[in-house]
Order: sequence, then C-alpha cells, then structure tokens
Amino acid sequence: MTNGEGGTAVRGREPAGRSSELAGVRGGGWPAVGALAAATFTVVTSEMLPVGLLTPIGRELRVSDGTAGLTLTVTGLVAAVAAPVLTLLLGRRDRRVVLAALMGTLAAANLVAAYAPNAVVLLGARVLVGLGMGGVWAIAAGLAVRLVPGRRVPAATSLIFSGVAAASVLGVPAGTFLGELGGWRSAFVAMAVVCGAVAAALAVLLPPLPEDRAVRLNGVLRLLRGAPVRTGLLLVALLVTGHFAAYTYVRPVLEQVAGARADQIGTLLLAFGLAGLAGNFAAGAGAARAPRSALLVICGVLAGAVLLVPLLGRAAGVPGAAALVAVWGLAYGGVSVSTQTWLMAAAPGAREAASALFVAVFNGAIALGALLGGRAADGWGAVGVMWLGGALAVGALVTVGVGRAPGT
Repeated sequence: MTNGEGGTAVRGREPAGRSSELAGVRGGGWPAVGALAAATFTVVTSEMLPVGLLTPIGRELRVSDGTAGLTLTVTGLVAAVAAPVLTLLLGRRDRRVVLAALMGTLAAANLVAAYAPNAVVLLGARVLVGLGMGGVWAIAAGLAVRLVPGRRVPAATSLIFSGVAAASVLGVPAGTFLGELGGWRSAFVAMAVVCGAVAAALAVLLPPLPEDRAVRLNGVLRLLRGAPVRTGLLLVALLVTGHFAAYTYVRPVLEQVAGARADQIGTLLLAFGLAGLAGNFAAGAGAARAPRSALLVICGVLAGAVLLVPLLGRAAGVPGAAALVAVWGLAYGGVSVSTQTWLMAAAPGAREAASALFVAVFNGAIALGALLGGRAADGWGAVGVMWLGGALAVGALVTVGVGRAPGT
C-alpha cells in the first residue's frame, strides 16, 4: 500500500516470511501493546523527570540551571550510544526478557538518583537511566508488527508512542507535583516503583520474542545509504534538538518571562502533555497516509509556538504562555510517531536496525538540545533559549520540504 506521496506506508510491510495476520495470532495482541506503551511512558518519564524539578535540584545540590540540565544531557548521550550498541549485541535473544531486564535497570537507576548526595552521584545514576532507556526504546519501537495484524499496525504504533506523550501528561507533571509536596527525591522513588511494576507487566504480557536474525553492523550502516533514511535522521536531529534546547529550560522561562509561580508550573506542563497526547494520535493517523505533509505541519506549528513564547508570554503573562505551551505540546506530541513512521516506511525490511538509528539520533539530539539550551540559558537568558529552539525547528521545516521522502 502506498501513501499519498508515493511512499510506502508502514502497514502491511513486514519482513519476509512473517505474515501480519500470523503475527497477531502468535503475538500478545493489544495487552502486549499496552505494556509496551507503559514501557515507553516509563522510560521517557525517567529521562524527563528533571525538567519539572530543575530548580529544586539545582538549589539543593548548589549548581546552576545549566549544570542541573546536564542530568538530561548525560542520559541522552548514553541512550544514543546504547540503542545501536545493545541492538547489535543482543543478537537473537528474546526481546521479552531483555525488555524486562532493562526496566529493572531503570528502577535501580531511579533509586540511586533519589538518594544521590551530590551532582556527581546523580549524574552516575542518569548514566544508568540512559542505558535502560536506549535499549527499551530501540526494541519497543518496532514491535507492533509482531503483536497485531498488519491492518492494525499503525494504530498499535501510535499506542506504543502514546507513552511518550503520556509521560508529559502524567509523568513529568506528576513528578513536579511530588517534588513540590515531598521534595524532588520523592519523585525519583516513585519512578523506581513504577519501573518495577512495568518490568513485571512486560514479563507477563509479552509473548516470547526471539529475533529471526541478528542485527549486524553492516546492515545498520547500509540503511544510511538511502536518501529518505538520511533525510529522516537529519529531521529528527534538528527537530528534537530544537525542542529540547527550549523545553529543558521551560520552567525557568515560564518563571522569568511569563511570571509563572512555582505552583503553576505543574499545571502548565499538564496542559503541554494533554495537548501532546492528542497530537500523538492525530499525527499517527496522518503520518501513515502522508508522512511529509504531517511533518510539515508539525514543524511549522512547533517553530511558531516556540518563537512566540517570549513575545506573548511578556504581553499576556501566564494565560498567553499557557496557550502557546498547549500548542507547542500539540505539535511535539506528533514528532515521535511521525518520524518513526517515516523511517519505518524508508526501511520496511530492517525494522529494528532503523529503530536503533532513530533512537540513537533522537537521544543524541536530546543531549545536544539540553547542552545547547544550557549554554544559551547561562549566556543569553530565557529568551535566548526560545530563539535557539525556534531557529532549529525552522531548519527542520526546511529539511522536510526539500528532503527525500520515503518512496520518492
């Protein structure tokens, strides 16, 4: 089946020898897909937890906002390396066992972070978070085709990636509220408990998932020869770097530019996440039909929202900033599922290898965005962070417009 732009849609394109209908029978069906959505929710919440806690973390550990933001930079860098390396090392091992073990690693990492006496120990815990996150995301992203019939793959993929948006809806705001109530350490303890519960759910609900063939380095590198794959990865790099350059420091921005109080931050982040959840499902349906069109809209709206935050935030205060944060969340909610759909369509026969590249670039971009945003925050202030993020989003818009789409 082709999409509206001459590209091959994700649905109906499984590796040779694996019938989509048989995948639905042999696989775990929708309960297993739900468990994977819980896994993506948990890993993204674990990664992003410092966003809503950045100010109290920096205050207690006596470091600047930019230095506290390194808790995201380190996690992203490790996840970027872990995704392709773990995919290569796993061979044909049962993905169910691997996923459960990686979730256990995340639980341990969050406990270490909760009791970290200083920034060095906290950064060490975040290294473990990156290891677990990179592996879970790389494996989970491409499993929908093995769990449900082919006609249901786009919906299942959207559900798996809904965990990313749900992390913004529930995870990050909940962590912010817990931080306000019981201190930032209590948020990490709660996250460790959630990770343990999800590990158990994966072990129970997923079927055995050994790989038919191991992913090899030459296979991963071969994907980079395709122009649509290269375009997709460049798009991910620009869009995600731009978003996280701004979003990592959204709390200081909202406080300094719009005058938001500490007790309002959680509500504003909740608005971002609710809009993002809606954007995830809307973009999933649109990207399955026409990935270029979906991403043109996403990049344009995201760039506009980020660039307008300093202007409307100052002019209209918290209400104006809240409206833009919601629009920003709506656009960013579709990024993960749309870019993953683009890459799956560009490499339909190399699902896990494409996912590994996707996660590597995505998390490398998170790290770079957090790092660049930190330098902008320390050097240019809150407004500089927004301008930097918006400029990179404009670059992503240009990339979508002129780059090679799948099937063209």
